Amino acid sequence: MSWNPALEPGCPDIVDIDAIETLIIPRSRDLGGFEVRRALPAPKRQMVGPFIFFDQAGPAEFLTGQGVDVRPHPHIGLGTVTYLFRGDFHHRDSTGADQIIKPGELNWMVAGRGVSHSERTSATARSGPNSLFGIQTWLALPEAQEDIAPTFAHHGKGTLPVIEEDGVSVRLILGTAYGEVAPATMFSETFYADVKLDAGRMLPMPDDHEDRGIYIVEGSISVAGQDFDAGQMMVFRPGDRITVVAGERGARLMILGGATFSGPRYIWWNFVASSRERLEEAKADWRAENWGKGRFDLPVDDRDEFIPLPE
Repeated sequence: MSWNPALEPGCPDIVDIDAIETLIIPRSRDLGGFEVRRALPAPKRQMVGPFIFFDQAGPAEFLTGQGVDVRPHPHIGLGTVTYLFRGDFHHRDSTGADQIIKPGELNWMVAGRGVSHSERTSATARSGPNSLFGIQTWLALPEAQEDIAPTFAHHGKGTLPVIEEDGVSVRLILGTAYGEVAPATMFSETFYADVKLDAGRMLPMPDDHEDRGIYIVEGSISVAGQDFDAGQMMVFRPGDRITVVAGERGARLMILGGATFSGPRYIWWNFVASSRERLEEAKADWRAENWGKGRFDLPVDDRDEFIPLPE
């Protein structure tokens, strides 16, 4: 399949380095046994399209019996995406969802007016040495969808469109790109894909989305003759035709973006909202611990503990 027929093979677009509007060097945090690198929100860039939070989790290695335990915690006003390269997560949430997610699969949880969930290394993975490496991100919801009922959808690896040419592989996780449509329901114009490039291979960025960004997971790429390494995110100027070239070790990338949001969002802890009033209401509801009788409940079969509201 030709996934950008307007691009002449072997001829990168000629762009100035100024086409990179923002270069983000993620902040690293040690969460006790594994490291998280946070690219969004950044001081100079809150969002890329609807994407408002972007974390690289790991890579991390665990001994038998060990793993990650993210206790039940709440969200409002966003959709969460878990996408793994290695390891697994046992997801449980207050919609009743109970799902093991494995590499190449998609968990898409829409918080709407309020949801809680936990993510833990599965019992099967803990039976021996195990690893974790993946990306977790949030997408802000448009105002019209902020108060919808929470939902959860799981999409297996085989349901996500894959576009392949010599030395290039693109797995579309969310939205639309290169003439393909991913299965998850979106609420605004979006694209999100896992890209693998062999050394020297080129990737034309989708040119039908206003906001476009790249996060380098592994390897390196060059843009307009300048090299960029793993652990960096770049956001491109709207309207430019952009092609990136993989370095000598090849590259693995997450490409993301969509329509520019009409206004910023307020973020506090795990809450995203179009107004501060919505944040305050959510704080009060989680603090009340009125499980199942108000905005929040706890996940089925994971109700013995939860993360309290920060002081």
